[in-house]
Amino acid sequence: MLQIQNISKQYRTGDLVQHALKNVSLNLRDNEFVSILGPSGSGKTTLLKALCGILPHKGSSVLENTVLEELSPKQLATLVSYIPQRSGIAIELTALEVVLMGFNPQLKLLQQPTKAMMETARQMLEELGIESGRDYLTLSEGQKQLCILARTMVSDAKLLLLDEPESALDFRYRYRMLEIIRGWIGEKRTGAIATLHDPSLALNYCDQILLLHNGKRLGCISPKEDERNHMETMLRTIYGPVSLERVQTRSGRMQLVMLKEDDQ
Repeated sequence: MLQIQNISKQYRTGDLVQHALKNVSLNLRDNEFVSILGPSGSGKTTLLKALCGILPHKGSSVLENTVLEELSPKQLATLVSYIPQRSGIAIELTALEVVLMGFNPQLKLLQQPTKAMMETARQMLEELGIESGRDYLTLSEGQKQLCILARTMVSDAKLLLLDEPESALDFRYRYRMLEIIRGWIGEKRTGAIATLHDPSLALNYCDQILLLHNGKRLGCISPKEDERNHMETMLRTIYGPVSLERVQTRSGRMQLVMLKEDDQ
C-alpha cells in the first residue's frame, strides 16, 4: 500500500549540518497499523511531517502507485490525514464544527457540509462520548484529541498519521483510542502510522514497529510474528535492559508486557 524510500531531512545552521532523518525506508501493507518508537529527537515526528508534506525532504513516498511528493497540498489532503500532538485550534468552535473540518477536502470552495455529513459527524462524536454542541476549547486535552481523531475518521483518507495520540489520554482511553484506530483501519481498508510513547500499546495493537535512533532506522519488528528474543534485542537498543513476557487477561486475551530489567 505504501512504500517509503530513503526519506532524509537535514537542517543547516551556518556550517553545521544536522541529519534529522537519514535514508529511512518502510513498507506498509493494506490494513496495517505501524508504530514508530524511539527516544526524543530520534526523528519520529519529522518522518510524519515529511509524509504529510509539511517538511520538504529527500526520498519518496508512494501510496497505491501515487507519489505523494508530486501532489498539491489539496490533493495530498484527500489521501493523507495528519493528527499533530496539538491541534492548533484557538478559536471558539463546537465539537461538531471541528469534526466537520474532516470533510473539507471533499467540498468545493464555500460549499457547506451536507446533511449526511453532519449526521456522520454527530454519530462519531456520540460514539466517543462527546457532546456535539460543546465548545471545543472547553474540552479536556484527552477529549480534544478524540475530537481531532473523529475529524480524521470522517474523511476518506487512505493513510492516517498520528503524532503521539495517546499522550493526553488516561490509561483507559489510551487503549480505547487504539481500538478505535484498529477498527477504522479494518473498516476503511486503509493504513495508519503513529508515533507512540508507550511500547505496550505498540506491541499489542500494531502490526509493525519501526525503531528510530538519531534519525536512522534501527530495524523493524512484527509483534505477531517475531520471536520474543529478537524483539527484546531490538527494543534494548532504545530502552536498555528490558524483557518481554506474554500474559493472559481474565477474558483470555494474550498480551505482551515489557519489563525493565536491572542494568548489568
